[in-house]
Amino acid sequence: MRVVAFSGSARKDGNTAILVRQVFAELEAEGIETELVQLYNKNLRGCIACLKCAETQDSTCPGQKDDGVNACIAKMVEADGIIIASPTYYANCTANTQALLERAGYATRKSGNPLARKVGAAVVAFRRGGAIHAFDSINHWFQINEMLVVGSSYWNLGIGLGKGDVEQDDEGMETMTTLGRNMAWALKKLNA
Repeated sequence: MRVVAFSGSARKDGNTAILVRQVFAELEAEGIETELVQLYNKNLRGCIACLKCAETQDSTCPGQKDDGVNACIAKMVEADGIIIASPTYYANCTANTQALLERAGYATRKSGNPLARKVGAAVVAFRRGGAIHAFDSINHWFQINEMLVVGSSYWNLGIGLGKGDVEQDDEGMETMTTLGRNMAWALKKLNA
């Protein structure tokens, strides 16, 4: 089994990646392979409504091939579980995260929806507010793609501003640990 996570943070190895790695620790302890894709060095663009994905029906975005989204979509299709992680920007996920969700969702849904019944989890880092809207935006994407959303003992959020600050959020880190355990359990049940 394999879980791929996409961090939409503009900062490499920042708080968002730290939260994902806390989830990964539990998944890896259960023998589940993990991969973190960080989008900090990408300039992803949103869907341009060209509808070429409806013509090709191959789970790619043929209208915009050069920014890395198609490689991300391929990783999603191959994985058993997907984590979408983002810091909170203006009470939502980042533009890179939103661009990935738009294009991956459209391209896969026009291709028979290969994401259906995969396990999904949202992870959100934030400083003070707006995190629930970002969390909901990601979870709405999982739901419209017919994915099974995994929760934790609280919403999958971690508080921090400076790099590493989320490690001081004991409840947030424990929430990520529980999320990892729950995700591993769900994956094992689905693949039994």
